[in-house]
Amino acid sequence: MIQAFGLTSNPRKELPPAVDDVSFEVRAGRVTALLGASGAGKTTVLRLMLELQHGRGLTHFRGRPLHRIAHPSREVGVLLGDVPGHPGRTVRGHLRMLCAAAGVPVQRADEVMESVELLSLRDERLGTLSRGMDRRLGLACALVADPHTLVFDDPVGALSVREARRLHGALRAHAVQGGTVLFSTADPKEAARAADHVVTLEQGRVVADQEAVDFARTRLRPRVAVRTPHAARLGALLAQEARSARRSVEVVREGGNRLAVYGSTCADIGEAAFRHGILVHQLADEVGDMGPGAGVGDEAWAGDGGSAGVPSARQRAADSERAPAPRRPTVARPSPTGPPRPTATDPPSAGSAEADERAPDVDRAGAAVSQASAAGTDQPSAPGNPHPPVAERTPHEAAEAPGSTARRGSTPRTHATLAPGTTASTLPPPISVRSAPSPLRPLRYEIRRALGISTAFVVGAVVLVVSAVMAVVLARIGHTPQARLLAAWPRELPLPPAALGAGLLGALSFGDEFRHPALAADRGTVPRRLGLLTAKLLVSAAVALVLAALAAGTNAEVLHLFYGRELARIPSDWSALGAGWAALVVGCAWAGVLAAGLFRSTTAGLAAVVAVPVVVVPLVQKVWEGPDVRTAAGFPLRVREVLLTQWPFGGERYVAEVLRVVVQPVGGAMTLSLTTLLCAYLLTTLRSRTR
Repeated sequence: MIQAFGLTSNPRKELPPAVDDVSFEVRAGRVTALLGASGAGKTTVLRLMLELQHGRGLTHFRGRPLHRIAHPSREVGVLLGDVPGHPGRTVRGHLRMLCAAAGVPVQRADEVMESVELLSLRDERLGTLSRGMDRRLGLACALVADPHTLVFDDPVGALSVREARRLHGALRAHAVQGGTVLFSTADPKEAARAADHVVTLEQGRVVADQEAVDFARTRLRPRVAVRTPHAARLGALLAQEARSARRSVEVVREGGNRLAVYGSTCADIGEAAFRHGILVHQLADEVGDMGPGAGVGDEAWAGDGGSAGVPSARQRAADSERAPAPRRPTVARPSPTGPPRPTATDPPSAGSAEADERAPDVDRAGAAVSQASAAGTDQPSAPGNPHPPVAERTPHEAAEAPGSTARRGSTPRTHATLAPGTTASTLPPPISVRSAPSPLRPLRYEIRRALGISTAFVVGAVVLVVSAVMAVVLARIGHTPQARLLAAWPRELPLPPAALGAGLLGALSFGDEFRHPALAADRGTVPRRLGLLTAKLLVSAAVALVLAALAAGTNAEVLHLFYGRELARIPSDWSALGAGWAALVVGCAWAGVLAAGLFRSTTAGLAAVVAVPVVVVPLVQKVWEGPDVRTAAGFPLRVREVLLTQWPFGGERYVAEVLRVVVQPVGGAMTLSLTTLLCAYLLTTLRSRTR
């Protein structure tokens, strides 16, 4: 279950906080709706609960705050907004990447695709999905780690009626299996139809905390919508006839030529208009929204022995039972470990027995409202009660009544339970934004992320083509050394195409994630973790080496094809040249990774790669020029003399070649750049952890 205490957002300059002292409870095995108009603070409440925004308050998920849970994705499945991810990645590839991030078997991706009916679209790209398919994918992403709790922000916004029913059916199936479901919405009919419990927000405060049957009874009242050019005359006639017949009828003028009539039927209103010769343009049954907090604290609706003509809650539930309820779409949610069940950490509730007894009434009332909304019309009055009752207050009076803020069954607003010894006047504890999750299997995650889109293959193909063309042109011009010819590296360019391609792929490894988040559905960036950095360095180095080998081999084959074997021969000092070539491309790839992770931009990563030969190399050459420069030549011999031992397998030659690569201007500049970027990356990582 979820328990929220005193959620309060930070004030915005001179404006009041968007959310002020919000407390409520979401029970396991039930669906709870957080209802409010646009700007009421629904999204802010969810972000405060998930520790994604600074503020004050405390939220417990099955007795623990989210920052105390080792793996939050296995406890809470979240979807705030659209599904994040690269538009070129397939549905299956995206879910398998999330499986590696959550540390679950890769077969889980196929299970959740089957549960949300996405198997037929497993090879579709994320950028081609419709709104409904995107919502299904969001549900699948939230279910990957088999969480106990689902938190969705406006899950059916802009969806068709069919897709909305399908999604709410999946949420209902999760709750039936023992899970906790909380979703936000701005539609009161959707809240009454799909939820068991409704928490209403208005201007950042809780104005109602009700069961769905009470919410539908007090806020969604049946009425008749009338449009006529003689609205004032018809309204007066209906009120006069109701007084004569001693019936409870309320006529509300809604502006222009529209009337809302409570407590009557289309037949009665049509007959009255016909008798008096009044032209009617529209006559339809509706379910009227009485506004936030309507009917809360109104005792005329609460008891079984209410005023005359006012049915009790049990009678209204029985009337609703007569209408056929729509079938809920069920979605089986397979799990390797079985369905989640409430644990002993869920604190017992004093009203749990009463809630269980009222659950059938809640379902029946929600089914009645669902039937009216699914038909595209509003709920008519019950057959046995042709003249439904009318509340004694108008909608405006009910919204402004002092009793409208007294929430039945809500959590007390005192914060004495937050910390021992505190009083009700003390502020709730501050909320610190928790760090983003890190992949539990970073290497597998990075491999699936890098190979899940076609960017790497397109960049590699472009690099090979450009490199081959440049090698042919350089061979035709002449005056190019054999080593530079095989690398397609003219003296006029700072770097060869293969090095630039490796740097671009390295920069994309972090930059793509900042642009298209992949780890979680509730964040815009990925974390800077040492494990994730190590995985990215390993994968980028492997990709760079493959690209370098393919480029050199392709250049050699093209030169052999155009000019014969002489230009394609392997140099005698191939080992030293090969080591330098590999070090160059790997260094460029690592520079792109570190710079993109440091500055959170692919462009910054590629700029850091180009800056090494353009800016850093001249500086290194200028520093190293002069008579006082010491050389590393003879270092292996001096080491052998000091250690009085022989290098095994001719190690002196390999050490000398490595040192010769390092003391080159490009090698020294690359080493200096990588060291600087790595230190800056570690510094920012440690600073963020300290915060």
